[in-house]
Amino acid sequence: MRILVLGAGAMGGYFGGRLAEAGGEVTFLVRPRRAETVAKDGLVIHSPAGDWKGPVKTVLADALTPDYDFVLFTCKAYDLDSAIAAIKPAVGPETRVLPVLNGIRHLDALDAAFGKARVLGGTAQIGATLTPEGAVRHMSKFHLLTFGERVPAQANFCGHLARALQGAKFDHRHSPHVMQDMWEKFIMITVVAGMTTLMRGSIGDIVAARDGAGLVSATLEECAAVSAAAGHPLESKTLAGLRAWLTEKGSTFSSSMHRDTEKRGPIEADHIVGDMLARAEVAKIPAPMLRVIYASLQTYEARRKREGW
Repeated sequence: MRILVLGAGAMGGYFGGRLAEAGGEVTFLVRPRRAETVAKDGLVIHSPAGDWKGPVKTVLADALTPDYDFVLFTCKAYDLDSAIAAIKPAVGPETRVLPVLNGIRHLDALDAAFGKARVLGGTAQIGATLTPEGAVRHMSKFHLLTFGERVPAQANFCGHLARALQGAKFDHRHSPHVMQDMWEKFIMITVVAGMTTLMRGSIGDIVAARDGAGLVSATLEECAAVSAAAGHPLESKTLAGLRAWLTEKGSTFSSSMHRDTEKRGPIEADHIVGDMLARAEVAKIPAPMLRVIYASLQTYEARRKREGW
């Protein structure tokens, strides 16, 4: 299977690098500066699952041709439009695109660009970052790539993809209910990103506050209600497990959105919290916590713009 990975950053570099390590036919679509770094030093992964360093094939956007069977689409939501434009030359009639962005709003844009039949559903669970030297640092035991068909005609391709991923040093799952998986990830990321950013600390820091666990639980209940209204209710066991994880005393887990605000970087406010709030309003679900969190994120973005961060 001929695989194109959008970017060689934390997520794309990790999953794509593991596929290259396993002997897969992988090419990374990168910017010129990243291409130079990878050509010089190779792709470097530091991980609890094992370190790896090796040469990988890269391509610049102006050299793309529609020769790929599969595109692993990794980007931040604020780069969605430019990322779609970047991969368009690589997407042929039989190409399938697997987006692993947070949330679900990106599916509309990808469907409009490539047709729903070409766009799979998927999520990624991984804690990773790119070091100043350009290495991919995997920071936890989680490295799961979940994918599945959104329309029945994609089932055969998903079976081929599952076989192509065998041997790579990460967990993968072909899900028969991928939209449910995406909604559950949407709920989780909205709560953890929203609350750690609002409260400026890790889950454990929040829970240490008198009302911290209660505020986290209230946010979780709002998001779960939105998901149920959309036709994706959480099972009681799943909801209880999420609540336990999101209110764990002493947890050092934070979110990439929180880390991005500490670096004064761009954030996915509209795509995650803003979209969840908009769906709550359409469904007429009271969402006071989401309103406060979104206002906080918009305030950050307004200040970032005003001060030129």
